[in-house]
Amino acid sequence: MPKVMFWLLLHFLIAAAVTWLARHYALRSNLLDQPGERRSHQVATPRGGGVSIVVVLLVAGACLWWRAPGGELMLPAFLAGLLLTAGIGWWDDHRPLSPWLRLAVHGIAAMILAAATYRTTGSWVQGTAALVFVMVLVNVWNFMDGIDGLAASQAAFAAIAFTLALTGPWSWLAAALLAACCGFLPFNFPKARIFLGDVGSGALGFALAGLMAAGLSVSSIGWPLLLLPMSAFLVDASFTLTSRILRRQRWWTPHVEHLYQRLSRRYGHINVTVIYGVFAFVTLALMLVLSNVTLPTAMIVTSVAYLVTLTLRAGLRRMVREQCQGD
Repeated sequence: MPKVMFWLLLHFLIAAAVTWLARHYALRSNLLDQPGERRSHQVATPRGGGVSIVVVLLVAGACLWWRAPGGELMLPAFLAGLLLTAGIGWWDDHRPLSPWLRLAVHGIAAMILAAATYRTTGSWVQGTAALVFVMVLVNVWNFMDGIDGLAASQAAFAAIAFTLALTGPWSWLAAALLAACCGFLPFNFPKARIFLGDVGSGALGFALAGLMAAGLSVSSIGWPLLLLPMSAFLVDASFTLTSRILRRQRWWTPHVEHLYQRLSRRYGHINVTVIYGVFAFVTLALMLVLSNVTLPTAMIVTSVAYLVTLTLRAGLRRMVREQCQGD
């Protein structure tokens, strides 16, 4: 336990220190997110604070790779993919890039992790799953990073799940991610003094995808249960994106159509982030309670939980729409 606490404290302090430095750098460089019609904030706010999470994960990953007996192929692949994803995000934070260029770099990062997963496991199914995890989660965390504290707190709950469920170096990497999110959050919630930026949201998505890919092999529970704490994000992002594509809208551009954005305009950032946090806590608890079930049961439970999440989303969306019409 003392070793675990030291590990968490060390990475928490690194994240807090780098976030503080990143904020001062953003202010000096005029690296600010301006408010606007398609934004959920009201004042110009520094961005790029998520570089602290990248630094923590690189430090933790390098240490774990060095200490891994016999080497661990997926760890260097994870670090390489993280650098690519965070690097293109950092560039985009400074100078807006084509969404297709960002997507191409995300694809390269995904293929690196997928190839390492295949070489490690010998399973093309797991390799393909790793690729899908990266492409989905990187973009989900980018789409859902729009109000104070939401993206980092949701990633923290997912990191708790991975810390408890994974084994070996991947559990320690998940703990480092948890500590990094906790070190960043005081600067981002309840009132954001700096945003994650694309560097941070992309890094969070890639980190969770890497942990999910590892969870296919080194999880102590049925791997579908690992998806439970991410259900609110995945459902909201997936159905909002699908709706925009069906309406032939420019789905890759900023907008305020996600459920969390509609709720935040009505109830405020703090309340919505807390509500999403409570939901993540409940799904995390459900994961722990059902940790001993068989893989088929885990698949059924996860599917039912996602259907419930979808039903709740539809109900909340309808409630907000009716309230807006009644005003």
